Amino acid sequence: MEIDWLILADSAEVVNNKLYLLGGGWDSITVKRPFPVVHPCAVATAFSVPWNETNQPRNVEIEIMTEDGESRAKIAAKVEAGRPTGLSQGQAQRIQFAVRINLKLHGPGGHVIIARVEGEERRRVPFNIVAGSGSTANRPPR
Repeated sequence: MEIDWLILADSAEVVNNKLYLLGGGWDSITVKRPFPVVHPCAVATAFSVPWNETNQPRNVEIEIMTEDGESRAKIAAKVEAGRPTGLSQGQAQRIQFAVRINLKLHGPGGHVIIARVEGEERRRVPFNIVAGSGSTANRPPR
């Protein structure tokens, strides 16, 4: 099973295996409030399940970590693709899901989203937290 995409978005949902995204594909967040701050966001992912791996449950995990390796959020799920009637032999199936996260940000810096299948890392997407005007990271010490 492979990962077709792993996308950060402002909002995302999957309905009838169709992905609906708002503000998707970003790789940085500018925070204009004092840290720590809770930033609502979403992660959307799609798994491609080969024909010979259908009808088998798989453990998947999405984790958001800081560049120092500190976990900020972890989502675990079990997914399984079936073989619908009329599916051509050899055709892969796509499983999509989206999850909303209230991500607690402690300060500026690099982060990464990691997608794993059966504990094995399959995709990694970096993103950055930037301190904008109004955040405590940009204020001179008193």
